[in-house]
Amino acid sequence: MPAFHEIRADFNQQSIVVYQAYSTQIAGPAIKAGRFVGPFSWGRMTWIKPSFLWLMARSNWAQKPGQQHVLAVRISRTGWEQALSQGVLTSYMPKVHRSESDWRAEFENAKVHIQWDPERSIHGKKLQHRSIQVGLSRHVIKEFTEDWILDIKDVTPLVKKIRSLYLAGHQRKAKALLPPERVYAVNETIKQRLAMSES
Repeated sequence: MPAFHEIRADFNQQSIVVYQAYSTQIAGPAIKAGRFVGPFSWGRMTWIKPSFLWLMARSNWAQKPGQQHVLAVRISRTGWEQALSQGVLTSYMPKVHRSESDWRAEFENAKVHIQWDPERSIHGKKLQHRSIQVGLSRHVIKEFTEDWILDIKDVTPLVKKIRSLYLAGHQRKAKALLPPERVYAVNETIKQRLAMSES
């Protein structure tokens, strides 16, 4: 049984995969260049998510307007853990923050936002445990796009194949194609900061 707050991802010793969904106008140039280029915006927060199925629920399997392309963005674990170490939860938690006013002050000045949302099944159903979302503000997006990213892969064809199999009733075959995700361990400081010690 997964812990309530637990990071699960496709990763190796050097890197971790996070997912994002974009329009053709943003995804096309990024896929071609292997990095984010205009019209990608460096002036607004961007969210990265290691859960494939959470993004499938969010983008409706790449069916929503502006989310027609799903990108698997492989970033360095150094960058990922740097983001986590700067992260501030998007909601007040008494066992993490000294007071609500302390949390609010920290949140308003945060460079990275951390949100825990219900994980999803392949059916789109909300599960009992949570999935992490990491919001990168304009203060760290340049680091993300220029220093952390190792590779950008268009996985939209895979998304469409899995969805097609699922809709045709071939659930076992669909699940077999899902990217592998396993528990990503973090240090005790990050655990406490992100409410993972309370899982």
